[in-house]
Amino acid sequence: MRHFQKITEKALPRMEGVDAAAFLDDFVVSEDTEKPITSGLFRLEKGNQLTYTYTYHEMKLIIDGEFKIADETGTEVIETTGDLLYFPKGSTITFSTPDYGVGFFCGQRGKDEA
Repeated sequence: MRHFQKITEKALPRMEGVDAAAFLDDFVVSEDTEKPITSGLFRLEKGNQLTYTYTYHEMKLIIDGEFKIADETGTEVIETTGDLLYFPKGSTITFSTPDYGVGFFCGQRGKDEA
């Protein structure tokens, strides 16, 4: 067992190469090299939206704030604290927020492969 205290209080590094106030950090990575699992936090602040294509499967639990999320089919949802999303591999998702949103994610990928 490994224990990680107060991850919600840690400063998240800004995502590189995106034109949005987006922050992400991988906190835990499994030791399974064939099918790794990585979890951490994602934060988006008011401003430009972020569009991301998933090259892996991911689950995201909204833990604070609010996201407007749209997929490549045109489906849009407003997600708030306690809502859970599943993004299948190959999904193109657009995130925006009226103020900020924070999500805990668990994805089938290795560290820093986002």
